[in-house]
Amino acid sequence: MTSSDDALAFKALQGVTTATLTTILLKKGLRNVWIRGAFPIAPDAKRIVGRAFTVRFVPAREDLATPESWSSPKSTRAAIEQMPEGCIAVVDANGLTDAGFWGDILCARMAKRGVAALVSDGVVRDLAGVLTTGLPIWAAGTAAPPSVAGLTFVDWQQPVGCGGVAVFPDDVIVADRDGAVLIPAALLAEVVELAIEQERLEGWIMEEVESGAALPGLYPPNAENKARYEASKKAQA
Repeated sequence: MTSSDDALAFKALQGVTTATLTTILLKKGLRNVWIRGAFPIAPDAKRIVGRAFTVRFVPAREDLATPESWSSPKSTRAAIEQMPEGCIAVVDANGLTDAGFWGDILCARMAKRGVAALVSDGVVRDLAGVLTTGLPIWAAGTAAPPSVAGLTFVDWQQPVGCGGVAVFPDDVIVADRDGAVLIPAALLAEVVELAIEQERLEGWIMEEVESGAALPGLYPPNAENKARYEASKKAQA
């Protein structure tokens, strides 16, 4: 897809909840798309949409996971400099929760580069400073120790397993207060179309519920209610 296609798709997805997306993807046979452990660290998190830029860690190995490794040409610092504006950094931190894979200075640099968000199954450190950067973050919490206490950085833009979900570079991530969901890149256009219609339908169903309608035959709609819904769409066209 072109950048203009992305802009249109992402704008549409701004109005679609991750709950709706998991239902749409489930109907297409994809059950494992919700990234476990990735929750917004700020209570006022807004929905974020972007292409995945993947970052991979493996468990710590003492000869490799050292403070000196932070100066290597292949390091977390170098990875950040490759992140394009608008991407969502997806960090595979092995679900480790007793070492912070990222801290405030790294988050500040990402924010300065225009990275849209950070999503991980691991934890961040320097929480007070991280929050001041304004970078939207979905993670499993916080911890004081540095990454090398439990993780070895490997590379960027490789397939990763984040929160039990297979994430490939340029897959699409949508994150909101319910967590972060992956849309396979090849399915983006189709999922967007289906999700917009699903949100419209559920909005109509909610109006019916608020008007006192009972759920059987309404959610999901039977033939009669489907006809009523379609008629309401034509009336609004």
